[in-house]
Amino acid sequence: MANRLIGDLPKVGIRPVIDGRENGVRESLETQVMDLARAAAKFIEDNLRFPSGEKVTCVIADTCIGGVAEAAMCANKFKKEGVGVSLTVTPCWCYGTEVMDTDPLMAKAVWGFNGTERPGAVYLAAALAGYTQKGLPTFGIYGRDVQEAGDTNIPADVQEKLLRFVKSALAVAQMNGKSYLSLGYSSMGIAGSMVDGNFFQDYLGIRTEFVESVEILRRMDEGIYDEEEFKKALAWTKKNCKEGEDRNKPEEQVNKARKEVEWETVVKMTLICRDMMIGNQKVIDKGYREEGLGRNAILGGFQGQRQWTDYQPNADFTEAILNSSFDWNGIRQAFTFATENDSLNGVSMLFGHLLTNTAQIFSDVRTYWSPDAVKRVSGKDLTGLAEGGVIHLINSGSTTLDATAQQKDAEGKPAMKPFWEITEEEAQKCLDNTVWPQADRGYFRGGGYSSLFKTEGEMPVTMCRLNLVKGLGPVLQIAEGWTVELPDDIHAVLDERTNPTWPTTWFVPRTNGEGAFKDVYSVMANWGANHGAISYGHIGADLITLASMLRIPVNMHNVGEDEIFRPSAWSSFGEDKEGSDYRACATYGPLYGRK
Repeated sequence: MANRLIGDLPKVGIRPVIDGRENGVRESLETQVMDLARAAAKFIEDNLRFPSGEKVTCVIADTCIGGVAEAAMCANKFKKEGVGVSLTVTPCWCYGTEVMDTDPLMAKAVWGFNGTERPGAVYLAAALAGYTQKGLPTFGIYGRDVQEAGDTNIPADVQEKLLRFVKSALAVAQMNGKSYLSLGYSSMGIAGSMVDGNFFQDYLGIRTEFVESVEILRRMDEGIYDEEEFKKALAWTKKNCKEGEDRNKPEEQVNKARKEVEWETVVKMTLICRDMMIGNQKVIDKGYREEGLGRNAILGGFQGQRQWTDYQPNADFTEAILNSSFDWNGIRQAFTFATENDSLNGVSMLFGHLLTNTAQIFSDVRTYWSPDAVKRVSGKDLTGLAEGGVIHLINSGSTTLDATAQQKDAEGKPAMKPFWEITEEEAQKCLDNTVWPQADRGYFRGGGYSSLFKTEGEMPVTMCRLNLVKGLGPVLQIAEGWTVELPDDIHAVLDERTNPTWPTTWFVPRTNGEGAFKDVYSVMANWGANHGAISYGHIGADLITLASMLRIPVNMHNVGEDEIFRPSAWSSFGEDKEGSDYRACATYGPLYGRK
């Protein structure tokens, strides 16, 4: 387990703040305050990992912070240690603005211990008022129930907020300074593939790197890849990636020799796209240092259609394998790699990956099937979660093989897990439940292979999508729900009407009878783009917290109001939580931008 990108992983800084009055008051609190900091650090380190599998590390200030001098000492230590997240903890009154963290780019939270002996809640309120007055949005954490002085147990409600804040803040810190690798540019007029470098820099701190697709051809022609790994990868592919039925018309089918060339090409494309993202020492060793350094890309996208795919094999295999948690080198962290260079769906996938450590599904939000329409074409009734209709998620490209749902959680239910929890048997089952038909040559004149599977079983998932709105900026949509497995006799009829050579996930969002979530049809009708990013688990609340840190308003979600956790300043912008979100984001502006 190792971070594959340039730059150290961010650490979580714990700031124990204290009443600065010495000769009695401060001395009586030193142990209690520092014990609270240590308890928070242990809880975070015991419960969080990075997508690379490495454990999260906490750094605690050398002393309790009673005034501005000690606050500066702490800030200096955090800078040296590579801290990217700031958590202040205290059970007592402190001098609010004198002990605060004033770094405008670092996500911050204050946990004010709920005890009666000392006014931790009073300090929390004073500190948050100070942060708000100074324009430094900060999250407030305060337990519902009073605890005894010196109690270092962290209540469940505080645990939930600590994890939500730290996960989201670490996601922000991990993105900063990394790259989006755009291979090619605009695909078929899709707006999301018209990569907006200003959005990436201002909101995410991510630079955009543009490389023409011809670079892939150059590297293939000139052997700028690890040839030994290519042999290994091709052998693994032949063994594990079963070729599916060729559904092309007989006159459009190609011979076995051409198919072999296409397999070799798509495997080379996978190696080369990965190398362009993160580099490869073996390529440097061959004398290609510039190419071997990579682009430090935390995510990327491939234009493909149509300029590439009209005469070269498509990147469906490349995208699917990169986005999966395993390949010929074994089980490993999934990449985030968007088909059709849809950078906005790539960002949506990245959000889910950083929050859950799991592989992400890239899909067209293709078709809403009503119960009546299903009955008409199949003669069957939808039942269970699907009884109100389903959304067909399907795309030829980036769908991770993890979405076959062959991995299992502790209760034996279908799941998509962090790579370090996936067994060799589960990875093999994902491969065994996927076939690779010849690409539809009506779409892809250059051939290639698309994955084909049906997501099995019922999994909790969250679909999200980032969209850019002229005059407003980015907005985020969120829909929590479940995958469902339709009976084979229904699935086959519906699937044949779209493209039976692509992977399918049937999705049912959680509805509430109101607005965009009135019913399943309304979710489809209100979705803002042709693509969606689907993550394992109900992570809508985490996405809302992350979006608020980045100053991206959420325009559609089905998360319970009690789960919404945003900076305390948001309450100053009105009681309506969604309206206040828009107003706060507009007031503060993008995290790395200039107002």
